[in-house]
Amino acid sequence: MADAKTVAGRVARLRELMEERGYDAVVLRNNPDLRWLTGAERTFDFEHAHTAVVSAEGLWLHTDSRYYNTFRERLGEDCPWLIDQDLVDPAGWAAARVAQARARVVAVEDTCDLAFYDAFLAACSAAGIACLTPRLHGDICDLRSVKDAEEIELMARAQEVTDAAFDHICGYIRAGQTEQEIRVELENYMLSHGADELSFSTIIAAGPNGANPHAQPGPYVVREGDLIVMDYGAGYRDYHSDMTRTVCVGEPSEEQRAVYDVVRRAHEACAAAVHAGVVGRDVHQVAVDVIMEAGYGDYFKHGLGHGVGLEIHERPNFNRSWDRPVPAGSVVTIEPGIYLPGRFGIRLEDFGVVTEGGFEPFTRSTHDLVVVGA
Repeated sequence: MADAKTVAGRVARLRELMEERGYDAVVLRNNPDLRWLTGAERTFDFEHAHTAVVSAEGLWLHTDSRYYNTFRERLGEDCPWLIDQDLVDPAGWAAARVAQARARVVAVEDTCDLAFYDAFLAACSAAGIACLTPRLHGDICDLRSVKDAEEIELMARAQEVTDAAFDHICGYIRAGQTEQEIRVELENYMLSHGADELSFSTIIAAGPNGANPHAQPGPYVVREGDLIVMDYGAGYRDYHSDMTRTVCVGEPSEEQRAVYDVVRRAHEACAAAVHAGVVGRDVHQVAVDVIMEAGYGDYFKHGLGHGVGLEIHERPNFNRSWDRPVPAGSVVTIEPGIYLPGRFGIRLEDFGVVTEGGFEPFTRSTHDLVVVGA
């Protein structure tokens, strides 16, 4: 169960934002936001089955019978949220809570679907509720981008499983296996050694498939001399890890080692450039400069990194368009790569927390090019 004091601090941060903006209430439907605000671990899934209304004094949560008992168990009897499973339309339920709060400015997050938003406006009108409904444009995402101690602890634990899985899979891989076989072994190890979910669908991309940054594992049979890009992560109590390592089946060629060295230098230069207040696109440019100077500028086109937390892609970002300072407490990835079409790809990714003084990775796996299958 999440620490009650920690969760209360998150609600307080939201209410401070509401007061600054002049919002009397907010209506929320986004599961990661609700997980963050309630602290209900391992309760939310792919369904958008929950609606919350937060005011200066009230905390209301509507769910249904599939989740109600789990919420009660997770949050306990002293939970500050008023939870119900009434068989009512969520939009009408939200309008009734707005009336109860006597709210006149009601912010709605822009992640909610238009059908709910339209139904909420209609329900307010039908009930004679006159309120302004400004949009929250990622405001809670920004709040979530600064992690508290509990969140950092959970992600560090998730990475411990991810690092252990790398050690295991390096001893498993042999020429003659398929990408899919390697994926199954890697995922099974994580789920059998502390992970309670996968962070995302694992990428195992061998040989020429490695030149596709988001390749999906398939029937390709690994051969001697192939590089294998492995991008994966363990989930733990709803929080995620994210790591990429590239290994070689048998001894790599001189070219493979040389390209790997460029990616490693780019990664480590970026890690050295990260600190609280640095602008995201400036860190991205560090990787671009290293890779361009080595002659591979045409083969690195994706963003350098992204935030991680309850979602595998969160704010802030390290890419060419993120022009905002990165706050202390952010958890981010650093993942430069070089992708040579039809030949091979290489990516090296750590993730960790941004501090006032720099970047502290959770990832412990080596940056050396590991030879497997020997």
